[in-house]
Amino acid sequence: MYAHIIKTHILELAQNAFHWNNIIRSYLRLDYPYMALRVYVLMTRAGVSPDSYTLPIVLKAVTLDFAVKWVWKIHSVAIVNGLESNEFCESGLISLYGKAGELDNARKVFDQNPDRNLGSWNAIIGSFARGGHAKEAIDMFLELQKCGLEPDDVTMVSVVSACGSYGDLDFALQLHKCVIQAETNGKSDMLMLSSLVDMYGKCGRMDLANRVFARMRQRSVSTWTSLIMGYAAHGHVKEALECFRCMREEGVRPNYVTFVAVLTACVHGGLVEKGRLYFDMMEKGYGIIPKMQHFGAMVDLLGRAGLLDEAREMVEGMPMDANVVIWGCLLGACEKHGNVKMGEWVAKHLQELEPWNSGIYVVLSNIYAGACMWEDAQRIRQVMKEKKVGKSPGYSSTSNS
Repeated sequence: MYAHIIKTHILELAQNAFHWNNIIRSYLRLDYPYMALRVYVLMTRAGVSPDSYTLPIVLKAVTLDFAVKWVWKIHSVAIVNGLESNEFCESGLISLYGKAGELDNARKVFDQNPDRNLGSWNAIIGSFARGGHAKEAIDMFLELQKCGLEPDDVTMVSVVSACGSYGDLDFALQLHKCVIQAETNGKSDMLMLSSLVDMYGKCGRMDLANRVFARMRQRSVSTWTSLIMGYAAHGHVKEALECFRCMREEGVRPNYVTFVAVLTACVHGGLVEKGRLYFDMMEKGYGIIPKMQHFGAMVDLLGRAGLLDEAREMVEGMPMDANVVIWGCLLGACEKHGNVKMGEWVAKHLQELEPWNSGIYVVLSNIYAGACMWEDAQRIRQVMKEKKVGKSPGYSSTSNS
């Protein structure tokens, strides 16, 4: 289709970027980002230089899957054509570097222009927040306020999200005051309040999360899910499952994240039968194919309950390879319930994935010691010394399971 359009209007297109921009924009509006990028490539091959409108459109077309591949190309074109300091290009480049996980480069683009607009601030704050750098996002928000710029609802949603991850309740309360003072309406209002529910849930203040939730005129699936996850993560199992029941009664269709939250509640409550029920409901009732997180929750639930054979069957029956978190949960369950044979089997798989992880050896040694197999326990300790696998203070998938 795009080839036909371009061939039909090739003479017009060859003249300037205006017509190319229109076609790229049209594909983007029709939700064909890949086609929009294809037209942009043809534009450059035709020798037409992009103008100040082209790159912002193209930047919007780059999806997460292609961010790493495209960010350097577009940045180079922006530099060559003197568009790097264009306010829309700048914010788009910052966001794209954020999508690509290259936050240092996102910060470099941000720092190059002393005359930053709110769009650039929002892009860098959002990039840090989405990238899991909550403190940096909050610090940038504080810098924004020092510059005298007024944050908008986009700013607040990002920083509220970051605050939830950071867990600073005092700052969360300050942000809530800012949100109350801000002028928000429509979808922005719902998104803002939903972010507050998520923030208070992560901070463990379910009373405040529920208070904000009760004020909302409309509640999206993400809002319900945030409330359920908040209850589940802090051990309020009954409230989490009751919230899930109310959600379904109101006709809100749960998504895969909702079921992660529900299964998390079952794990914390040791509710094996309910966990099985919800796991089956996910696919049979809502057509949601289980993902790694769902299998992980079920393996954890079954393992904690001592149903190790069933947990093993679930791992072996997964349509994807189990990750270290799932194997770690199962190894932790083997330690808890003293299953030496399965512990050896699980440890072997974990060592293939993370041979440097000292936690694997420590837990396996503990399993042997718990079974009074002292020689085997000592042998594992000796292997650690020979392989120079030291006890590190960092990540250990097994010891945290």
